[in-house]
Amino acid sequence: MLDLTQDVRTLTAAIVDIESVSGDERALANIVERALSALPHLKVERSGETVVARTQLGRAERVLIAGHLDTVPVAANLPSHVEGDLLYGCGTSDMKAGVAVALKLAATVPAPNKDVTYVFYDCEEVEAERNGLTRVARDHADWLAADFAVLMEPTDGVIEGGCQGTLRADVKVTGKRAHSARSWFGVNAIHGIEPVLARLNAYEPRRPVVDGLEYHEGLNAVGVRGGVAGNVIPDLCVVTVNYRFAPDLSIEQAQEHVREVFDGFEVDFVDAAPGARPGLTHPVAAAFTAAVGGTPRAKLGWTDVARFSALDVPAVNYGPGDPNLAHQQGEYVSLSKIVESETAMLDWLAKSTAPS
Repeated sequence: MLDLTQDVRTLTAAIVDIESVSGDERALANIVERALSALPHLKVERSGETVVARTQLGRAERVLIAGHLDTVPVAANLPSHVEGDLLYGCGTSDMKAGVAVALKLAATVPAPNKDVTYVFYDCEEVEAERNGLTRVARDHADWLAADFAVLMEPTDGVIEGGCQGTLRADVKVTGKRAHSARSWFGVNAIHGIEPVLARLNAYEPRRPVVDGLEYHEGLNAVGVRGGVAGNVIPDLCVVTVNYRFAPDLSIEQAQEHVREVFDGFEVDFVDAAPGARPGLTHPVAAAFTAAVGGTPRAKLGWTDVARFSALDVPAVNYGPGDPNLAHQQGEYVSLSKIVESETAMLDWLAKSTAPS
């Protein structure tokens, strides 16, 4: 059985060495479930490859600590190994170091100053419909009820509040087909995307301050599709754009902004996910910020805090991994950062007991 009380650095390495690529988390989920089920102070439940463990102490507040068990595909970077202060291996930064911290807390803080729900879920690194949180929110929403949530995403030990929303849209430019030997009889749709690109090059992204944190938006082309054959003037060219928007906008407002930028062109929206406000004004979040220290910053990207926001649970991102190393073959995590994260979380959960 996995020893959850061992040094958190050793525990991280042990978890990293259990391969758990998205869709293949069962072995690790089984090990996590067995280890948590051996702890009498936790109620353990499971949905698919997601394991949920909860204290039931009747505290005035409940917080949720979540981490995903899956990783991107292994790239000849297992088993893990240590070089100085760095632990190398698939998933070290994103986010098995954070998972190890959460498991260590679950095992060693039997009477926290607030009730705690620990969630270890599957399929975060793949399409949203497979995400374990999506399934649990649909089938067992009560398991995720909390006053505040911490998602142990890699943030290099800095609190990152909320997250950006994201959408993709196809901007369509039409023309008229013709034989390329007599191109003047047609209208080249590929040539016609020039004003679309000009608008993107001239675009000035917003940098709004939301609940005290500055977000930096972005609107960029991420793909171009066009062409019929080597001897045909194309009659359609599509520029796919990605808009990363601050959480002060709804999806509908973000879509309207994209329509305004590309006024005069046909715009089809492909997908979208809402952002999440930082949620740092909640008293529980303020206490967490005080325990962790440092200056919180905005999360420039989309994470599962948006799922908690949709459940009316304010959430932040906080973990020992470096997000800039995620998914790299040479991925690593600082061992000292793991210890710092454990210490901060212990300070938050284990000091002065809240009234029941």
